[in-house]
Amino acid sequence: MAITRRTAIKTVLATAVGSAAAGATYGTAVERHRIGMTSAALPVTGLPPALDGVRIGLITDIHHSRLVPAVDVIAALELAMSAHPDFIVLGGDYVTFGDRAFVGPVAELLGTLRAPHGVFAILGNHDDDRDMPAALAGKGFIVLKDQRTKVTIHGETLTLAGIRFWTRRAENIARVVKGADGTVLLLAHDPRRLTEAAMLDVPAVLSGHTHGGQIVVPGVGAIARRSFPVLSGLGQRNETSIFVSRGVGTVYVPIRINCPPEVALVTLRRRAHA
Repeated sequence: MAITRRTAIKTVLATAVGSAAAGATYGTAVERHRIGMTSAALPVTGLPPALDGVRIGLITDIHHSRLVPAVDVIAALELAMSAHPDFIVLGGDYVTFGDRAFVGPVAELLGTLRAPHGVFAILGNHDDDRDMPAALAGKGFIVLKDQRTKVTIHGETLTLAGIRFWTRRAENIARVVKGADGTVLLLAHDPRRLTEAAMLDVPAVLSGHTHGGQIVVPGVGAIARRSFPVLSGLGQRNETSIFVSRGVGTVYVPIRINCPPEVALVTLRRRAHA
């Protein structure tokens, strides 16, 4: 029996709708909970030989809420701890829209984290400026709000400079990094700060915020990709390298498609000046 053009079009549309529905169902029920470990080597200009191979656990964009349950957070923390990093960086957005109902609970969960050289935190755009940092500090973590601190490993200094999400101007970031000892690692929730870091000759940046796009359409990519210099993974501008994590949770809609959640193990590697 001959197939008419109308029948063919209806068949194609039905298949497309069915595939989209199946993908959305999988992204909601399965993929957003499928937390994995990503390992990356971050090249750092001028890194001393003694710091080559330092391993950083990066956990960001947890968004603990009724849509991101404690079981997912616990799975992420256990993955990070299983990698035995030298120190841990918490990259912001611990809750969604500053929801105070989850500030205490997420801090309790994070309080299980331990690393030989400490746990350091910055704030994201969803975090308030008082309750969340106080809860994290109460667990013994160093919270960097336009501040820096030092980590000494094998006799060499690594300066961690943490900025607020809303600290965007190069001159304000410059005040945080000016006069820093040793190698500077900028902790910036928003990867768009790569631009300012490169202007200031900061050798490396750790970021989150993007969720990797959260929904990545085959053949199209993520809608958010145009907004950021790097959506996920490694990137570089001039002598400055960056790693951007896809993060743990979700925001706005409880779904991930072709963009599973992650915790990251970032290993610092030497890179000579060009």
